Order: sequence, then C-alpha cells, then structure tokens
Amino acid sequence: MGTLKGVSDLSMYTNDAWLFFQDINGLVVFGGGSIDGQGADAWQYNDCNKNSDCSLMPASIMITKCTNVSIRRITSVNPKGFHFFISQCKDVRLQMLHIIAPETSPNTDGIHISRSDNVRIARSIIETGDDCIGILQGSTRISINKVTCGPGHGISVGSLGKRPNEEDVVGIKVVNCTLKGTENGIRIKTYPYNPKVVPIKATGFLFKDILMDNVKNPIFINQDYCGSKSRCFGQPSKIRISNIFFNNIIGTSKTELAVNVLCSEATPCQNVHFNNVHLTGVNGAQSTANCTNAQIGLLGIQVPPVLC
Repeated sequence: MGTLKGVSDLSMYTNDAWLFFQDINGLVVFGGGSIDGQGADAWQYNDCNKNSDCSLMPASIMITKCTNVSIRRITSVNPKGFHFFISQCKDVRLQMLHIIAPETSPNTDGIHISRSDNVRIARSIIETGDDCIGILQGSTRISINKVTCGPGHGISVGSLGKRPNEEDVVGIKVVNCTLKGTENGIRIKTYPYNPKVVPIKATGFLFKDILMDNVKNPIFINQDYCGSKSRCFGQPSKIRISNIFFNNIIGTSKTELAVNVLCSEATPCQNVHFNNVHLTGVNGAQSTANCTNAQIGLLGIQVPPVLC
C-alpha cells in the first residue's frame, strides 16, 4: 500500500529491469501502492532518439515467460526505461493501472508487449513520454479496453521489420479508448526492408469507438519509419499489413493531416476499412487525409475522405 522506490544509481542495475518476474504460472501483483523508478536522473543518458542501436534503460517491471498473470491497482511513476515490459507471456491481465511520467521523458513506454499471447489491458490511465502501449512482433490476441492515454505517443503497433526472426502480429483489438494531446493516436509502423530480416505479416486489427482529443496524428500507418533522427536507407518495407478496421473514430486533430495511410510500394496494405470516421481540426477547422499504396474500403461518415 506504500511506495516502493528504485535506487537512482544506474550502476546498481545489472539486468534489463528493476523488478523482474520470470517462469511463473499464476503471478498476481496488486495492492493500491506505487512503484517509483526514480528515473529522472537517468533520462539524460538516454540517446535512443539519436541512436537506433542504443541500450535501453532498465524497465521498472519486466515479466517474461509467465502465464496466468494478473497486475491490478498499481501506480507506476518515473521509470528509468519502460514502465511495464511483457515478453514471452500468455494469458496476462493488466487492470486499473495508473502510469505516470513527464511528456519529455525519453522511452518511458507505458506497457511494452512482445512475443506474447492473450494480453488484456483495461480501465487504466497512461501519461508518459513515449508510446502509451507498444505492441511489437510476436504479439497475438491483444485486447485494450477503456484506456485513457495522454500525454505520450499514443497506441502503437510496431515498429516491425527491424530485427531477424520476428514473428507475426495477429488479432489486435482497441476499443472504448481516449487519446488526449498525444503525438499519435493509433499508429502502425514498420521499417524499410532489411535483407537480414524475414518479412512478417500484421493482420486482423480492430480500432473501434475511440475519441481523439487534440491529437497530432490521429490515424497513422507508416511503412517508412526510421526510428531515429538519422536518415534511413533501404528498399520499401515488405511487412504485409492487411485486414485493418477503423470504426467510429471521432474527435479533433492538432494538425491538418488527420489520416495518413503511408503503405509500402513493395507490399501495399490490403483491406484497410474506414467506417464512420469523423476527425476535424481544432475548433472545427478542415482536416485532410493522405493515402498511398493501400486497398481502402469506406462505409458511413468520412471526415476527412480517405482516397487512394
């Protein structure tokens, strides 16, 4: 019920995480207290915005190779790296979490998921400096419901296509969520093609009943993601994106470009559907959409109209 504080000295951390759980069936963490990573002093050493091969700071909580996990009623404050890192897990429930870090804190992802199946996140508030929720390679059957995100970089799938031996991302559902003042709303991002990386597929995504409140990039599919300020070189991405549904997405865009579908020339996006999308600029200003290399389906209200 109290506050657990991490040591500020980075040299004390010999692992990728502060609190580390591995090979557990039936892990339960709850109580209503706070976990304070005391990461502010470490953020100055994070160069991931400039160096795509940087070493990540220790996550506050890492859960790997676990099954039947329940994390609820926990507040996470100021991690050195990610708040929660979920990897190689199955049947995970995260509920009633409050995740807090300044908007300027680097790589403080709220919940980072990879190579995991059946992860459900619900009734949580995420305020952080990077992705509120990041869904990476190998993630299947991920459900996000009643999450409020902001500040932060939004809810992201990817980036995909960076490393060898990646696995498909299948079955993502995001419903009844609110994004406030975030850098992105819903984003899918892939790297340009790397011959050392076997292309995977990203398919079966539903984004439904989502409110965008002054979001910079409300809907963004970016298959030319670089991941750092340095310029990326390479062939068009070969990640296969298909069967993506945006239903009942409403609200305001901080910029004129509210919908940006930037798919790959090598592997165009297939079956991207927009049903009742209404995104205007702030104070009712006109918004626009961009679409390249995608097979689009439209139904119901379309503001702005998405034409490929």
